[in-house]
Amino acid sequence: MAAKHSKRRPTAESQPVGNPDVTVPPDKSLLTSGPRFAEPTSTPDPKKFSVKHGSDKEAYSLLDQMKGKLRPRPFPEVAGVDEPVLELANAYGPRGATIVDQIKSAKQLVFHALGDTGNTRGPRDQSLVADKMTADYDDTDPRQVPSFAYHLGDVVYSFGDSMYYYDQFYEPYRGYPAPIFAIPGNHDGMVAPNSDAETLDAFRKNFCTAGEPPHRTLEAGELSRTAQVQPGVYFTLEAPFVRILGLYSNCLEDPGVISTQGGTFSELSDAQLVFLKTALQRIKTEKFVGAVVFAVHHPPYVAQIAVTARKSLNVGRHGGSPMMLADIDAACQATGIWPHAVLSGHAHNYQRFTRIKQGRETPFIVCGNGGHAHQSLTRSASPTIRVPVDQPTLSSNGDSVTFENYDDQDFGYLRVTVNAQQLRIEYHPMSDGAAAKTPDDHVTVDLATYKIAYFRTS
Repeated sequence: MAAKHSKRRPTAESQPVGNPDVTVPPDKSLLTSGPRFAEPTSTPDPKKFSVKHGSDKEAYSLLDQMKGKLRPRPFPEVAGVDEPVLELANAYGPRGATIVDQIKSAKQLVFHALGDTGNTRGPRDQSLVADKMTADYDDTDPRQVPSFAYHLGDVVYSFGDSMYYYDQFYEPYRGYPAPIFAIPGNHDGMVAPNSDAETLDAFRKNFCTAGEPPHRTLEAGELSRTAQVQPGVYFTLEAPFVRILGLYSNCLEDPGVISTQGGTFSELSDAQLVFLKTALQRIKTEKFVGAVVFAVHHPPYVAQIAVTARKSLNVGRHGGSPMMLADIDAACQATGIWPHAVLSGHAHNYQRFTRIKQGRETPFIVCGNGGHAHQSLTRSASPTIRVPVDQPTLSSNGDSVTFENYDDQDFGYLRVTVNAQQLRIEYHPMSDGAAAKTPDDHVTVDLATYKIAYFRTS
């Protein structure tokens, strides 16, 4: 299913394939007649990058010297809008209304989700994940065909450089025949030391182009995919049966930050808290009965192991973000609307938790193994983690958290199915091959009761 790729970069005179009569706008991006996704012709995956990824050792050495002093960076707010919204139909352009009607007629929506995809060493791993995702579009049952992919952040490593977008994003997904939405990860917003680059600049050019005519960016080379039309780096994606509330958790390695946290991060604003409350209140006011999914790059939870009766340590290289979770909980408590699931990346593996709070059973899922350097949760001398295992040190305010399942040896992605009654989230590892359709892990939530349930196929 891999589609045609090109190593040639576009020039001001370049024209989109099939559109010889378009003109080149002042910013030298390439106008198209509408949104575009996959290439028309399939060829084998490339074996190497077109732009060699330089060493980031010196940059990270400087960052290590600043450890403990790094601060989050101000993020672009969506001016004059408390809740930026993108409807799925708008991402498809003129075909959008028809596609949405087809999803409604099928009585279910399917989409992909994954994070941490940009590989710095070569295209193989991320291309194989993308190829397996793309193979889902060959399903003979149209009800099972995905409608989009949702990227959970860290599209490009290591500092969101525009020069790497072709190799790390556009090339791997050149065969993916649907929209790809994204929230930024810390690497998408990170700026290299001594650089004059603007945080999130390349991400916004390639994903946040609401109000602009459909166009290809220079980062896309001569591939067909057009820039996404998101209204901002945080937004609600509205689709049949589901609303996905995407948050930007900023550019620190740890923790994730979505607010000023009461003045701790004075360089930020509380615009995302306003967004959350507004989006949740609208769900309540409109009596929306579909799935409510939160997407945020930094995971609220990562697995821990007990050291003593009173102390636990994170396994893996990344920690959770309890203050960020407190911000999210406060918005939910204020509105009385809670998510049916929370999806994250950042930790470079797959982890699934169940949080039980006030009778709700909520999956918190980390899928940060989309193509970049999967990481083991234990060292070679450490015992394997047996799941399920309670996580008492992650519990707060009367809830309980259980670590249910994980994969720290492979790359993979999520396949999500949602209908009027249920939300099902499957984890598919890349190593099974494109022909395999059996998930290695799955969980289903009943939308009305917020309880984990068996999935009903009809």
